[in-house]
Amino acid sequence: MTRKSDESRPGSAESAQEKFPAPIYTETVLAVNFEDAKRYFLDVLIELHYAHTLMLARQGILPTEDARVLLRALDELDRESIRKARYDGSVEDLFFFVEEKLIAACGVDLAGRMHTARSRNDIDLTLYRMAVRRELLRIAAAVLEVRTALIDLAVENVRTLMPAYTHTQPAQPTTLAHYLLAAIECFGRDFERLRAAFATVNRNPLGACAITTTGFPIDRDFTAELLGFEGLQVNSYGAIGAIDYATESVSAIAVCMINLGKLVQDLLLWCMAEFNFLRVSDAYVQTSSIMPQKRNPVSLEHTRILASKAFAQSQSVLSCAHNTPFGDIVDSEDDLQPLVFSAFEDAHRALSLFAGVMSHCGVNREHMEQRAQGSFLTVTELADTLAREGGLSFRLAHGLVHAAVEELGSKYDRDRMVAAIQRLAPEIIGSPLSISEDRLKLALDARHFVEIRKVRGGPAPEQVESEIVLARKEVGSALSWLEGKRALLAGYPRRIRQEISNLATAGKQA
Repeated sequence: MTRKSDESRPGSAESAQEKFPAPIYTETVLAVNFEDAKRYFLDVLIELHYAHTLMLARQGILPTEDARVLLRALDELDRESIRKARYDGSVEDLFFFVEEKLIAACGVDLAGRMHTARSRNDIDLTLYRMAVRRELLRIAAAVLEVRTALIDLAVENVRTLMPAYTHTQPAQPTTLAHYLLAAIECFGRDFERLRAAFATVNRNPLGACAITTTGFPIDRDFTAELLGFEGLQVNSYGAIGAIDYATESVSAIAVCMINLGKLVQDLLLWCMAEFNFLRVSDAYVQTSSIMPQKRNPVSLEHTRILASKAFAQSQSVLSCAHNTPFGDIVDSEDDLQPLVFSAFEDAHRALSLFAGVMSHCGVNREHMEQRAQGSFLTVTELADTLAREGGLSFRLAHGLVHAAVEELGSKYDRDRMVAAIQRLAPEIIGSPLSISEDRLKLALDARHFVEIRKVRGGPAPEQVESEIVLARKEVGSALSWLEGKRALLAGYPRRIRQEISNLATAGKQA
């Protein structure tokens, strides 16, 4: 084997002459990050430039006329041209690429003044938060779409009997609306988690600079106002070093996707011929290339895998952040951020698709009720009736009913069940039953089972209807919050333009 000369090895004079960026570094890091930055952060970067420049002028750090020139240069940036640009290694990242455009427009000295009292550190964290808060609102809106679709379906099925399952086995009768309200509550809590994450995210880190703020008399509250933030990420070290704004957000996504996945898993079973509870609309099924009879509920399968992807991506964000230093590190920056946004994207796809499926599905009410009336599902109420009206302890009543179930085996029939407990009663409880046969049969009726469970949160129609009303009110309140935050984010660019106008007017008056 021929040994390479010293001059060609790392550390030699030849390698020391290599220029930044190395081709492999460009290919694996810089070019990829440049494309991601254009996709997620270009617009908010320019908005940040406007806000910071206006603040510097307001504080007297930047002469007013210089600020006007810089603001005009920002106005003249060709955003579409920037979006189409390919990374060529002439600069490190999008920030410097835009800065080069500004230098070309107004000179290196003036363009450089815009960077007074800030760092790429606080710029980056500000951009991340501005982009994440937008995604949180988008996901929150999708969760409300799901809640609304489920509430509408519940309204139509307040009295639709169905079996409830525990440990995957038929357990007791309930109603479809009662089942759906459980999911509606889950998605309500998901919305609250997203709302809490928004409150964490929508805090301004700008002004933290590298990590310890600056000696210039900046006004962080003013830039917060201009950028639509609702306060400051106060401590400058935490503004740069903390990543819980992202981990809280993806944690909310992860929990939501678990809730969605558990529900979809049930619904896919319900679509099976063996269950035959749910019929997905023709608009959401696909057939087989070989089996003409197939109605594959692939929309629910797509929902499930999208939810799983979003969950996995959220977990990956947490894994990447785990056991990293508390400070400015690459681990929580350019390479990680796209994973945050892909989690949001797949979560949004899953929720939107699911809302569409549930808005157009059919329910086999007759078959669901038939299943609710069978398989011994009502015998809990039979034991309750023996305790409530027959004077037995519940444990003794339970033992009597259990003995009757064992005797009947898999051949459930209401009349045979009543006959069995009447026959077994003297042996098990020491005396005949004092309750009439008609009353015992009523206890085994699934509709009666549901209607007498009037405890709040139970399946009785009046309780379910009350919970539906409450859920509607919660959605209305949530929509009001959502519209308020949307207005906040839609309004801050107008606030920036107003400050630009004020600066121009002040210059004319001077």
